[in-house]
Amino acid sequence: MTGEPAVRMNAALKSLLLPFLLYAALVSGQNPVQPVGNISVKEIVARLTENNRKRSQMLQSFTGRREYHLLYTGFPGRREADMVVDVTYQAPASKDFKVVSETGSHLIINRVFRRLLESEKEASDEKNQARTALTEANYTFAFVGQEPVDSRAAYILQVEPRIDNKYLYRGRIWVDAADYAVAKIEAEPAKRPSFWISRTEIHHAYKKIGDFWLPVENQSATDVRLGGHAILSIHYRDYKLSSASGQVTIYSPPAPALWDFAASLSTLSKWDLSSSTSSGSILSKQIPFPVAHSAS
Repeated sequence: MTGEPAVRMNAALKSLLLPFLLYAALVSGQNPVQPVGNISVKEIVARLTENNRKRSQMLQSFTGRREYHLLYTGFPGRREADMVVDVTYQAPASKDFKVVSETGSHLIINRVFRRLLESEKEASDEKNQARTALTEANYTFAFVGQEPVDSRAAYILQVEPRIDNKYLYRGRIWVDAADYAVAKIEAEPAKRPSFWISRTEIHHAYKKIGDFWLPVENQSATDVRLGGHAILSIHYRDYKLSSASGQVTIYSPPAPALWDFAASLSTLSKWDLSSSTSSGSILSKQIPFPVAHSAS
């Protein structure tokens, strides 16, 4: 196409593309997204760190109950297990667990649930707390945006660990804009726990209970290189807290839906069915935590 029609065509194309070109230029010249209200990322993190320190000093003790469930599918077969645990925390760094009941795969109970409890006790040590705290010493922070969590305003921050520590993570946190407490985490471990693990996604939710923010739910999905997939869920309930002010707070969230094992048991392998156990079994004696022989 030549002559006047070509000129008119080029002019029409330019007029159509002009808004997009202007938008691209505008976006490329913008500064990184900043939180509203004239507060900087550094100040958000500083307030989060200070309020976490104050809450930690105020919280004297708490008790609660957890319900663990893990479903693994893939090579070499399907595995499933449950564990109910009572936890007791005493400031500043004592955490004890009592296994109320466990059912399902021995492999999951010993290799996953048991290790989770052992790792948590290890991470609760005061020295480990300092190395894993959500502070500028351990993480870098960048502002992403704002989004309500349970109808409360929250800042979204991207967090990156400064070192590859198995207790650190990378991803996003939602910081409550009023209390400067973590309300939600979506992340992955900073350090891959094993060559055989190709991907792990962690979704962790917190809830304000009295003056404190404590976990209420965890959902983690893990892919294994040989084609396996595991989904771990932890529900936290029946909290009873005691603070330095002498206030006692009781919190009991709704019970999570009970898992229907009737259908899943028929699909488990012969090995896994023979591995099933309940509280008070010989397996209970192998777990280095007290075991209650009757559920409360």
